Amino acid sequence: MSEISATLVKELRDKTNAGMMDCKRALAEAGGDLEKAGDLLRMKGIASAGKKASRAAKEGAIASYIHLQGKVGVLVEINCETDFVAKNEIFREFVKDITLHIAAANPLYITREQVPEKLLQTEREIYAAQVVGKPANIVDKIVAGKVDKFFGTICLLEQAFIKNPDVTVNDLLTGKIAELGENMVIRRFTRYMVGEDLGA
Repeated sequence: MSEISATLVKELRDKTNAGMMDCKRALAEAGGDLEKAGDLLRMKGIASAGKKASRAAKEGAIASYIHLQGKVGVLVEINCETDFVAKNEIFREFVKDITLHIAAANPLYITREQVPEKLLQTEREIYAAQVVGKPANIVDKIVAGKVDKFFGTICLLEQAFIKNPDVTVNDLLTGKIAELGENMVIRRFTRYMVGEDLGA
C-alpha cells in the first residue's frame, strides 16, 4: 500500500494520544484504516497508555549505574504518579533496565524534539550531498529516511532496547504504563565516560 500520510498519523494520535511511531505502525498494519488502527492500539494497551500521558507524574525514582569497572556511569530520573508504583518491583526493574540501556547505547537526547535544529540541518546537508544528482523528490525521501534512522541512534525513546532489539525504549515504556496503570516519564539522564571530551 502507499505510504501512510503524516496527516493520518496525526489524526490517529489526536484520537488515541498514542506515540507517533505507534500510530504509524498501527496504520501500516491496518492498511491505512483509521478505526482498525485505533482498535489495534487499544488491543496492545497503547491507546490507554497514551491517555494516561496527560496525568502528572511527580513521584518516581532517581537511579544510578556504574559499568565497566567504573569507566561508565549513568544517573537517571524516571517519574510515575504515585509513591505506591514508585516502590513497585516492576517499576524498579524498568528503571534499572533504562540505566543499563543508557550505559550501553549512549543516547544523547530523550526525544527527537530535543535534538537541536542546527545539528539536524547539518545531518540533512550531509545526507543530501550523499545522493546528489537524483531528482529532488527522491532526495527528500532518502534524506527523511536517513534523518529517521539518525533519531533512532541518538534519541533514547527511539533506540532499539538493548535487551530486546525488536522493541524500542518507547515501546517498553508504553507497555509498562499499560501494565502499571499510571503515567510514567523518563525525565532526564546524564551519562559519563572516563576521559570523554579530553581529546587525544
